[in-house]
Amino acid sequence: MANKPTQPPAFMNKRQATVKRIAGAHLASMGGTLADSVGQSSRQRLVWLGLLAMPLLFPVALPGMSSMVGAFCLLIAYGLCIGQPVPLPAWLAKRETNGRARQLLTGMINRVIHIIALLGRPRLLPLSNQPARAPNGLMLSAAGLSMMIPVPIITFDNVLPALAIVLLSWGLRLRDGLMLLVGYLVTLAAIASVILLWWGGTHAATELLSLTGLTSSR
Repeated sequence: MANKPTQPPAFMNKRQATVKRIAGAHLASMGGTLADSVGQSSRQRLVWLGLLAMPLLFPVALPGMSSMVGAFCLLIAYGLCIGQPVPLPAWLAKRETNGRARQLLTGMINRVIHIIALLGRPRLLPLSNQPARAPNGLMLSAAGLSMMIPVPIITFDNVLPALAIVLLSWGLRLRDGLMLLVGYLVTLAAIASVILLWWGGTHAATELLSLTGLTSSR
């Protein structure tokens, strides 16, 4: 008897469909200002944070997007720490979400969402329960800050912070404690990379200035 091709379990298909439906619904509502798109619910905002960070995993991001995503991440993190969503500041709320951003996000869905859908599921629930709200907020804050800090000379330095934000936001949204744990580790790696890149970039800039004679050693 010929072996029949194995089919993915029904629960896995359902899980993938659920994650894709969540992401697709948010992208469909995208338009106008950021405040119009993201809504007021923490669950909505976590999905948006994960989606907006995805383009930064690849070297195709829009100018200024890292600052916007980092600021949005800090805002959500603060809301988690105090237990309620906070309004977007005016400069961020009025930011337009244009067609180019939507095109990039749609492309990211095809590359990343299916991985999240395959791996993400409710587990290690204490890590996403209310007592862990403040630690999760602090980890999101650290990821957002590492995203916003500019690094001298070196470009595309946002990959690790973006990955940390994607893992933390989707881990919280799907209540996946294992995804959160990986997000914690990536956040620590992102902080370390920013420190190292700052040290390396500053050292390289100093050497360059020294070679061009703009600085003198005493």
